[in-house]
Amino acid sequence: MDALQITEVDPRAPEVGSLLERHMDFNAEVTPPEDIHALDLDGLLDPNVTLYGLRNGGPLLGLGALKQLDQGHVEIKSMHTAAEARGRGVARAMLDHLLATATRRGARRVSLETGSQDAFLPAIALYEGAGFERCGPFAEYRDGTSSVFMTL
Repeated sequence: MDALQITEVDPRAPEVGSLLERHMDFNAEVTPPEDIHALDLDGLLDPNVTLYGLRNGGPLLGLGALKQLDQGHVEIKSMHTAAEARGRGVARAMLDHLLATATRRGARRVSLETGSQDAFLPAIALYEGAGFERCGPFAEYRDGTSSVFMTL
C-alpha cells in the first residue's frame, strides 16, 4: 500500500457510517446478539473514544478506535477492514497506528476483545503477531464463550 492516510474521522460522516454498518452486519452474522461488543454511534461519540479511518488515496478502507479506560490503559475498538481491501495490509497498518497513538498517550497496557468464532481467526492471528497475549476479561467485560480477550 503506497500512500496510506490514517486520520481521525467523525462516526456521523456518511462514508464512515456506511463502513460502520458493514462492521455491525459482519458481527451480527457471526456472533450471538448478546455477545456483540462493537460500539454503536453513541459509543463512538463518547469523549473517551477516538475513531480513525484509513484510506489509500480513495475511499475509506478501514476503521479502528481507541477507548481510554484509565490513564495507563486503552482498549482497541471497532477494528474493521472493508471486505474488498482485506489481505492488503489495511488491518496491520491501522493496528500499528493505534499502538503508536496509545504509546504517545502514555498507555502502559493496550487490551482488546474480539470474537472467538472462525470468522475472527485472521484478527486473532494479527493481534498475536503484534505481541498481544490472551488474558481474562477487563473493564466491564464478562467471561463468555464468544469472546477472546487479549492484552499487550
